[in-house]
Amino acid sequence: MSANNPILNPKPKSHRAEDFTHSEVQLANRNSGIALEALRHDITPIGMHYLLSHFDIPYVENESDWKLEIRGLVENPINLDMQTLKSLPQVTKQVTLECAGNGRALHKPHWPSMPWTYEAVGTAEWRGTRLIDILYNAKATSEAVEWVFSGADSGVDSGVQHVFERSLSIEMANNPDIMLAWEINGQALPPQHGYPLRLVVPGWYGMASVKWLNKIEAIDHTFEGQQQVGTYVYKKDNNDKGIPVTTIRVKSLMVPPGIPDWYSRKRLLKSGSVTLHGRAWSGLGTPISKVEIGINNHWHEAQVFPAKEKYAWSRWEFEWQAITGYHELGCRATDANGDIQPIDPPWDKSGFGNNCVQKIEVWVEDDISIKE
Repeated sequence: MSANNPILNPKPKSHRAEDFTHSEVQLANRNSGIALEALRHDITPIGMHYLLSHFDIPYVENESDWKLEIRGLVENPINLDMQTLKSLPQVTKQVTLECAGNGRALHKPHWPSMPWTYEAVGTAEWRGTRLIDILYNAKATSEAVEWVFSGADSGVDSGVQHVFERSLSIEMANNPDIMLAWEINGQALPPQHGYPLRLVVPGWYGMASVKWLNKIEAIDHTFEGQQQVGTYVYKKDNNDKGIPVTTIRVKSLMVPPGIPDWYSRKRLLKSGSVTLHGRAWSGLGTPISKVEIGINNHWHEAQVFPAKEKYAWSRWEFEWQAITGYHELGCRATDANGDIQPIDPPWDKSGFGNNCVQKIEVWVEDDISIKE
């Protein structure tokens, strides 16, 4: 390996107070987030569901050629094709997934990476089979402590060449709600969402839901792959040992009211009664107990509607009497554990887990006609 190789020997990153780099713009053009107006949908349309692919999207011509290998410290090594997987008992679940880096761009200074603001979230209806049933047949030995899930995508991150892999403890993998999914919203997984097979770990940030899943391995030690310990760890600074990123933090978002300015996305509204509405969610399917709406930093409680399924987001509504002038709107959720969204971004070196309050600037006029 050449010491001059800029891919395997990258220059150290540092936080940026300036605008986004060309590389960040390339990432933003490659990965897409939800259009916030799509929060009206209980189930996010496939083309509007957020997307993050770390490396290239593997080309799979036909699912009949796909195999899932289960090996390592198991009594019964297994090779499953898609036909066999689909013949097993099936489950369908509505699951809200959110990228761990959602909100990174709101940090000042920000960490150079995918520049998400609020968009990296979506709720889909996934269909597949329970992971626990597959692993039960493989029977991990008593020495096994973790399962490692490997995807078919590979590349270089921070100078480390690897395939995308994540692990779950033996105990966590026994959660009966984790699934191997081959269908989203009644259709086969699109290539960008992991066709033909992916892991779906409800209640965790999206990095745990490995796409293009082709191998599961039982190991007797703590997995230290790049996407497990080299990233996706909460750290205050380089000297911080860190805490692994796992479950989703409580969060809410508002459908931007009125109509937008094309470039700035600031909003124009007609005065009078305005229904503000949006979604709220929390990790591990923890119910949302309260949503508050901020009007110029004065907070009012909204009506919250229960989630349709354990791991799906909840809907909320609030009637606002909008008066002429400039206003800053926000929303913050509290879950059943008492966790509440912070007003300002909680600091993390890499910008993970930012669940701060969304802020929307609106201008209200009396004498305009608004057609939404």
